[in-house]
Amino acid sequence: MLTLASLWIPFTIVAALGQVARNAMQRSLTGPLGTWGATNIRFLFGFPFSILFFVLVIAATGDPIPWPGAAFWPWLLLGALSQILATGLMLAAMNERSFVVTTAYLKTEAIQTAIFGFVFLGDHLDLWKVVAILIATVGVVITALRPGNARNLASLRPTLLGLAAAAAFALSAVGFRGAIIVVPGVSFVTAASFTLVFGLGVQTLVLTIYLLARAPQVLRDILRLWKPSMLAGFVGAFASQFWFLAFALTAAANVRTLALVEVLFAQAVAYYSFKQPLSARELGGTALIVLGVALLVAA
Repeated sequence: MLTLASLWIPFTIVAALGQVARNAMQRSLTGPLGTWGATNIRFLFGFPFSILFFVLVIAATGDPIPWPGAAFWPWLLLGALSQILATGLMLAAMNERSFVVTTAYLKTEAIQTAIFGFVFLGDHLDLWKVVAILIATVGVVITALRPGNARNLASLRPTLLGLAAAAAFALSAVGFRGAIIVVPGVSFVTAASFTLVFGLGVQTLVLTIYLLARAPQVLRDILRLWKPSMLAGFVGAFASQFWFLAFALTAAANVRTLALVEVLFAQAVAYYSFKQPLSARELGGTALIVLGVALLVAA
């Protein structure tokens, strides 16, 4: 039976499903919009939905509108700016490597999040959770690496892009959790929703200014493709809402390790949408991911 403390588990699973759908939508828009144009749609079109979610949460909980102290803003900026960089690197990697393999590289984020969470937030993980993270991460590495690619210098670029994106996503998760837990005097739902509004607001502002200065035509293309962009923005905001709810309840490393189930969802998307077959090695790595995730939840 679910308790408040264990709600992070279904929250994370819902968020992972939404994220796979959003990534697939963004990938389809990378061609006409470019990497940063496709990155901006999750922020520009997700921001209005985050405000709607926040209004609904305030109405449902009766919480006052919070205003956090000075400690909130450095954490928020770390989360927001790291996620911009991470998303751009992720989409660039997806342009050069298969959807499943890129997602697998990104999932090395779990172990990096555990390290960053311990260093910056003092998040404690017991021995079994550490073992679960390591098992799942080994599964990710097995899924990601392909025999013979180490000798191909061209393969280093998507690998490095994926690993760098994972590090930036890890910093983003820690930053957003740090921001959520310092919002005072409200429920965890309101704190998470409040942080999401300001996070997407900062990201929209920064990336839109960048595109206005460097590639104004991309913004015109985004507006021209507003229908698919709006859908991707909604799905992105929906997924983020559940990520933030999970971050409010447990260490970021727990959330990002359970999120490795995203690899399974990505495999389904790749097989049915992109017609990318799965190898025996990828299936073996997936089995380790499932084992690690199961151990994490049981612990």
